[in-house]
Amino acid sequence: MPAFADILPTLPTIDHINALSLHSPGGEQVALLENKPGSAGSVRLYHALWQQHGCINHAAALQGLALYAEHTADALAFPGKHPNIDRLLAIGHDDVLNVQLILA
Repeated sequence: MPAFADILPTLPTIDHINALSLHSPGGEQVALLENKPGSAGSVRLYHALWQQHGCINHAAALQGLALYAEHTADALAFPGKHPNIDRLLAIGHDDVLNVQLILA
């Protein structure tokens, strides 16, 4: 199984994105992922999921958990350590997060 560091370069680039905002179906912002060291990998992964699925739904969450690779197991072992993975773990079958790009 490839490591997250090996998967990340295969995802679309995000040089044109300052941040990625996640919203509930009612429009409430639930998270802001900034394209900066420490969270740029998550922005890149969430952006790729959004491009493929049009939102972050259950199918996108499952794919994202697989892409996070070894970090998903760490998130399961240490809840709260990886909030961007915890968010994907919490997405149920009927849950949807909409994505808004904040461009550079």
